[in-house]
Amino acid sequence: MTSNNQIKSKKRVRDHGEVFTSEREVKAMCDLVKEETERIDSRFLEPACGDGNFLAEILTRKLEIVKKKYKKSPLDYEKNAVLAVSSIYGVDILIDNVIACRERLFRLWDKAYSAVCKKECNDETRQAVRFILSRNIVCGNALTLLCVDENGNDTTDPIVFSEWAFITGNMLQRSDYTFAELLNESDSEENNQTSLFDKQQNEEGIFLKKYVSHYRRVQENG
Repeated sequence: MTSNNQIKSKKRVRDHGEVFTSEREVKAMCDLVKEETERIDSRFLEPACGDGNFLAEILTRKLEIVKKKYKKSPLDYEKNAVLAVSSIYGVDILIDNVIACRERLFRLWDKAYSAVCKKECNDETRQAVRFILSRNIVCGNALTLLCVDENGNDTTDPIVFSEWAFITGNMLQRSDYTFAELLNESDSEENNQTSLFDKQQNEEGIFLKKYVSHYRRVQENG
């Protein structure tokens, strides 16, 4: 489905209220928070992400900033491009949308990565980005905060998201949380940015587990 097509079928509209936002509207709405879309580490959550119209636009803007700042250093570009993609989150109730969104974001990221890093591209990094997207773009019900089955019905499993943060050099920390309210964000006093992950246990979710690894090998902690 292209961004110019706003519905896939009348049945999907009837059953799930699925209507996709047009490219022009997406760009206009992102312009309302232009400064945030151009911050590499600023986190965005789309609770009904579809196949990624909003998230693709946000990632595009972030990667443009990464290129502007780090294009002369492939390693610095790679690291910050990973940070950019790790800051984007989405939920959709339909698994085909989730799969399409993950693939769309990966291809967008990989095209930009290949253009800058060329022969210095690393396949482990590509695998790491695919893994990050598998954690960040999830199939679930954003109203009940539960995962759904293949028919879009709630299961008993809560949606789990991962917070990604560079801590020392090339080491990337992943912290997993379950969420009680995805849309209840709080301000982080430490870095003065809006975060979904500020407290280990509050109305936003319950901390589950933490992993630390080289950013090229985050997939080893599946």
